[in-house]
Amino acid sequence: MSRHTLSVLVENKPGVLARIAGLFSRRGFNIDSLAVGPTEHDDVSRMTIVVNVEELPLEQVTKQLNKLIEVIKIVELDPAVSVQRELLLIKVGADRETRSHILETVQLFRAKVVDVAPDAVTIEATGNVDKLDALLRVLEPYGIRELVQSGMVALGRGPRSITDRSLRATPRPA
Repeated sequence: MSRHTLSVLVENKPGVLARIAGLFSRRGFNIDSLAVGPTEHDDVSRMTIVVNVEELPLEQVTKQLNKLIEVIKIVELDPAVSVQRELLLIKVGADRETRSHILETVQLFRAKVVDVAPDAVTIEATGNVDKLDALLRVLEPYGIRELVQSGMVALGRGPRSITDRSLRATPRPA
């Protein structure tokens, strides 16, 4: 199986997320990462979906997604020609002896401390999956107390935009 990142433009309407996630679920696909948010157009949302599947089943589910009336456009983003980022918040145990080492690590990974308590620090880091995994491995010996990681968001590199208004020259029937 291989990792695929899909950027899916959808109409900004209730229930669209459930329909799309259900389509993946019915096919037996586990979604590794899912992020949904508004775009520069009020009536359009972007879903960034990361799945580990073979090429042929992915092609089949993409065809089914395209049949949904709320789906405007689907693009698979190649990591080599796109910018992909996740957000990680991590609370690490930090006493007087370890705090300076943790702060050095934070600087090394270009992360930042967003909260300090007498026995812990909360760190915010953004980056690709490899960078965030490496940060977690380095901080693990200090004691990870809590963490949360967002879904991936991604955009293609360069001047082109998949949210061009000409996406839907003719409206679909209701």
